[in-house]
Amino acid sequence: MKPQTTRNRSGKGQSARPAADANQAAAGGKSTGRTKARRSSTMEKAGKATPVEAPPMRVARSRKEQVKREKVVRDTFTMPRSDYEKIAVLKQRCLDAGVDAKKSELLRAAVLLLASEPAERMLATIAALKPVKTGRPPRSK
Repeated sequence: MKPQTTRNRSGKGQSARPAADANQAAAGGKSTGRTKARRSSTMEKAGKATPVEAPPMRVARSRKEQVKREKVVRDTFTMPRSDYEKIAVLKQRCLDAGVDAKKSELLRAAVLLLASEPAERMLATIAALKPVKTGRPPRSK
């Protein structure tokens, strides 16, 4: 048979390859041996496993900082009117200092302060509180 002329991989010149070998490899028959020789030569070169470099980390978008926010919990509670008025006084003190604080922010700050106290002082503060009946207050007429 006449050798079939095809372009080589670089696309520059032509290479001659027998058509019978190409047909046999395409039909799933015996391989031409060229690919086995290539594979075996690359396997010998590989020998030891080389450490793979980690891909570069993606840079966060400059428009939006990707910060994982903590989930918030909605809760209701009962407190005496005097404590509620103390919160209003604390809010006014914050406004006088130039800070606009919400009621929830004041309560969170109080929790942080109480958590930083020693155990004895925290227990003494909790013991000084008057017990409050839980639940909704009765409707006034």
